[in-house]
Amino acid sequence: MMRNARQPERSPEQGRLHQVDQAQGLRRMFASRVVRLVPVVANPTAGCGGKVLERLCSAYTGFGLHTLVVDASPQAREPGELVAFDLAEGIERLSDLVSYMPARGLPLRHVDAKGSCATLLDALAEAAPQADVILVHATASETVRLFAERARGQHVVPLVYSRDRAESLRDAYAAVKLLGQRGGWPTYDLLVCAPEASPLADEIAHRLSQCADAFLGMAQRSTVRLDANEPAEVEPTGRLQELAATLLRGALQHALSDAAFDHLMSPGAALPTCATPAIN
Repeated sequence: MMRNARQPERSPEQGRLHQVDQAQGLRRMFASRVVRLVPVVANPTAGCGGKVLERLCSAYTGFGLHTLVVDASPQAREPGELVAFDLAEGIERLSDLVSYMPARGLPLRHVDAKGSCATLLDALAEAAPQADVILVHATASETVRLFAERARGQHVVPLVYSRDRAESLRDAYAAVKLLGQRGGWPTYDLLVCAPEASPLADEIAHRLSQCADAFLGMAQRSTVRLDANEPAEVEPTGRLQELAATLLRGALQHALSDAAFDHLMSPGAALPTCATPAIN
C-alpha cells in the first residue's frame, strides 16, 4: 500500500481563494435550517483530544459557522444535574461561534432496547438550535451506539486521531477495528498529532492505513498532520480546513423541528447563523 503523498502547501493567495470557494459551498449547504453532527473518536492515550476539537472549531469559525462541542470522552467532566431535565442547561457558551457541553456518561443515559443512543443526537440538535455543527467526541463504542444506526447508507465518515507514539497507534487501531466490525464503517479519516519535525508521524499514518486495509478491509480516506503545540490563535492549515469541510459534507444531518426553529426566530433569540450565513 502506498504512503499518503505529501501535498505541496498553497501560496497565501491560493489559500485565500480556496477558503472563499469553500465558504461559498458551505453557504449553499447551510441555506436551510439543518444541524450537522460529526463523530470524533476519542483516543485515551493520545492526550491531544482537546487540541483536535479546538482546531476543528477554529476551522468552522473561519467558515462563519457556530460549533457545539459535545465532549463525552472519558477525560471530560460529567454533565450537570439539570441536564436530566433540559440538555440546553449543560451547554456553555465559550465565544460567539463556539459552545461546549461536558457529557461524560451521557450517551448511556439515552440507550434504548437495541443498544442505540441515537435519540441523544436528535435531542442535542433540538437543544442547541443555534449550532450549525455539533462535534460529538466519544469513545469508539459510544460512537457506534450514537451514529452507526443512522449512518448506514449515508456518507458519514468518523474522524480518528493518534499521537506519533506506539501506544496511541495501538488505541487508534482498536478504535478503527471496533468502528468497522461493530459499526459497519468502511472508511475513516485520520489526524496525527505530532510536531512538524516528527520522524514518526508519517510512519504512524502508514502503519494504521496498512493494518486497517489488510486486516479489517477498511480504507483510510485521508491523513492530516496536526501540530499539538500550535497556538490557538494561529489559523488552521489548508489541509485541516479541507478536512473540516469534507467532514461537514458527509455529516449526519438533523432538520430542526418547528419548535426549535421558532425559538431561534422569536424576538430576543439569537438569529441562526445558517438562516443568514456569515460566510464571506
